Amino acid sequence: MDKTGRSSTVDWTAEDEYWRKNYTTRPYVGSDRSYDRWQPGYRYGWESAQRYQGRQWTDVEHDLRSGWDRYEHGGGSTWEQIKDAVRDGWNRMIGNK
Repeated sequence: MDKTGRSSTVDWTAEDEYWRKNYTTRPYVGSDRSYDRWQPGYRYGWESAQRYQGRQWTDVEHDLRSGWDRYEHGGGSTWEQIKDAVRDGWNRMIGNK
């Protein structure tokens, strides 16, 4: 693990484990939501932060919104429903908490 608590290797399995343990602490997660509802957003944010490395969220959010509908792991949520989880996955990947 590095100083941010992330796996030092780029490994979705480690990230998935982190989010599975911590997703309930996020303000957008209601008490009736399972991890399966949020996992695609975390993964998309994590993958996107790697793809757009060095760019800011505000610079790529429009592209991410457009790409969400085509994302293979999307799980059927709309961008408005999932964007907070995507941003969390993004922020964690780039080292922002």
